[in-house]
Amino acid sequence: MDESYGRQLLNRVLAGTPNHEEPVTHIAELPARASSYGKWPAWAHPEVVAALRDSGIPLPWTHQEHAATLAAGGTNVVVATGTASGKSLAYQLPVLTSLAEDPRATALYLAPTKALGADQIRAAVTLCDGVDELVDAYPSAFDGDTPTEVRQWVRANSRWVFTNPDMLHVGMLRSHQRWAHFFRHLRYVVVDECHSYRGVFGSNVALVLRRLRRIAHRYAADPVFVLASATTSDPGAAATRLVGAPCAEVVHDGSPHGPRTVALWEPPLLTDVTGENGAPVRRAAGSESARIMADLVVEGARTLTFVRSRRGAELTAMGAKKILAEVDPDLVDRVAAYRAGYLAEDRRDLEAALADGTLLGAATTNALELGVDIAGLDAVVVAGFPGTVASFWQQAGRAGRRGEGSLVVLVARDDPLDTYLVHHPAALLDKPVEATVTDPTNPYVLGPQLLCAAMELPLTDTEVAEYDAVDLLTDLAAQGLIRRRAHGWFVTADSNPHAFVDIRGGIGVQVAIVDADSGRLLGTVDGGRAPATTHPGAVYLHQGETFVVDTLDLEEGLALVHPETPEWTTSARETTDITITRVVEHADHGAVAVALVEVEVTHQVVGYLRRLPSGEVLDSVELDMPEQTLPTRAVMYTATTELLEAAGIPADRLPGALHAAEHAAIGLLPLVATCDRGDIGGVSTALHADTGLPTVFVYDGHPGGAGFADRGHAQLRPWLTATRDAIDACECVAGCPSCVQSPKCGNGNNPLDKAGAVRLLTAVLGALSR
Repeated sequence: MDESYGRQLLNRVLAGTPNHEEPVTHIAELPARASSYGKWPAWAHPEVVAALRDSGIPLPWTHQEHAATLAAGGTNVVVATGTASGKSLAYQLPVLTSLAEDPRATALYLAPTKALGADQIRAAVTLCDGVDELVDAYPSAFDGDTPTEVRQWVRANSRWVFTNPDMLHVGMLRSHQRWAHFFRHLRYVVVDECHSYRGVFGSNVALVLRRLRRIAHRYAADPVFVLASATTSDPGAAATRLVGAPCAEVVHDGSPHGPRTVALWEPPLLTDVTGENGAPVRRAAGSESARIMADLVVEGARTLTFVRSRRGAELTAMGAKKILAEVDPDLVDRVAAYRAGYLAEDRRDLEAALADGTLLGAATTNALELGVDIAGLDAVVVAGFPGTVASFWQQAGRAGRRGEGSLVVLVARDDPLDTYLVHHPAALLDKPVEATVTDPTNPYVLGPQLLCAAMELPLTDTEVAEYDAVDLLTDLAAQGLIRRRAHGWFVTADSNPHAFVDIRGGIGVQVAIVDADSGRLLGTVDGGRAPATTHPGAVYLHQGETFVVDTLDLEEGLALVHPETPEWTTSARETTDITITRVVEHADHGAVAVALVEVEVTHQVVGYLRRLPSGEVLDSVELDMPEQTLPTRAVMYTATTELLEAAGIPADRLPGALHAAEHAAIGLLPLVATCDRGDIGGVSTALHADTGLPTVFVYDGHPGGAGFADRGHAQLRPWLTATRDAIDACECVAGCPSCVQSPKCGNGNNPLDKAGAVRLLTAVLGALSR
């Protein structure tokens, strides 16, 4: 049997690795899948069907027909199928039919990213141009890039508005009276890539959508919601939680895809470099991915490399360009970075260059994970597990979008979860995708959202009761933000709640990052993350330019930087204290107790490390930054000293064992909850003041919690089992970033006891099993 195209590409990449290296830990050959066609439904407008046929769609796939027919019949529906399965048709068909049959009908489309929204507008405009009844539909963007005069035109003329939840929140619902005609005739609301709405962002979006339904009802409209999602666990229930109304689900995928080669890749340990406390260090996933992408570009393979951060996208593109400059200088300009934060015209140019093949390689954040139709890609490199199985398959599905064979390479970061996955491939390749975690009842999310709703329309007592929010609004009234009157709850005259809600989960005011030499605004960061990312001395990267932070003024919301290109990167060090304020759930298991608790976490950035690209630590610099307090939720467990001593952990080893187990647990929580390591934090102590026992906490990094600690509490045994197995399987001797070291540790990853952590977790799991 001939090798697949994906396997051929992998062999060529492996040919460029040194002979002594064997980075691939697992190869999976995923077979092709054949098409399953349906029929054009009788209710569909014939001219719309003709336009879709002219666009290259002879017949709908079965899932497209099923979802579209449910929506046309008035049922809210979520279609949860794979990347490149044509989910767009499931809403294009009913939406365009409605717009064609009723000249007053309107529709709203919501996307989590501007790139996805722009791509969908282009498709809608093309389809409308082919239907006489849709010449006045004017599908149009209404987002932060839309000029003011164009926004006015869109509001007056467009019958299909493409926006995002942020703009819906602040630009449409707040001024719904100006959109009265649009809302009065609203027939459909499309929520694209809805699996991306999770955590605090998802909880905010869920409440924005409830506000949208409320405003639509105010104008006597009852729109049908059509949601598109990657394959997720229980998509109907997740969509119902998001919309606040029952949603049917369509999950059987009738689309074809070509064969796919998936390789799990672990960069080797470096022999001439050591990290913190002398720990071994692996070659960085970003630099490894840059080399793989360069090799693929040399082979002529059109490649996307997904990285975890904007800065990582820039560095990976720069690394690939440097390699290509030595091998084939003509290819240097055919590689670029793509990320959020670029100007709109720059993003559009990059998307077009990817689509037409001008660019052979792009390093991108998840800005290109969702939906943008870039055909003909041959390979995807994923630099570090993206946090969820759903996101991994979304990114992997960007290659081979037209049925051809493709290559997917997951390059493990020096991280416990990545290490676990490349050595336990079934946990990635055979595991059902996760359920989406949202918590719209979080008072830190619900309170500001209810203020926004009350400004749009006064809240009735019935509505407040439905949210179980009487006490919450009473507290807000005591702060002078809202008042109870005979006809409902009204915001105070000087209130401006919409401006103070960052629906993507930012904490505190925004801090502007400004080039002190030129006065140029480079970007923003929310106040809660500013001390760790824009502290004095921090290295900040912007579109390939490197800056160093001079000053950070949290009160003024300003970080001043200057251009500089140091050879190192920086990572903040924080100290953390935690206090239990309320026990939500508690269970005793003999010598071990487990609880879900509300806590107050006090952070302080106390310094930062300077690291070379190799991972080698140059030095540690002390800082004096203000404390920050975070009220949130945590999952915790305690164990008696008698149990731990019997497990071979004497008192002098206990702090290191607890500390190592905590670090690894933080790294492995994304295995059971749809979170990123940056969404959570942890504290461990040999004697906690509130428990009087050795205690480990893992907490949500957002005010009020984001649902991640709750998920960890519900999945404690599989989570801690995977944590123990990951530590035990790591090839290092005494602990490293792949198992128990943390890049954010405020104690400089000291003390850490790898063997003690395995014994501790084994003892805890034994008690939980009794």
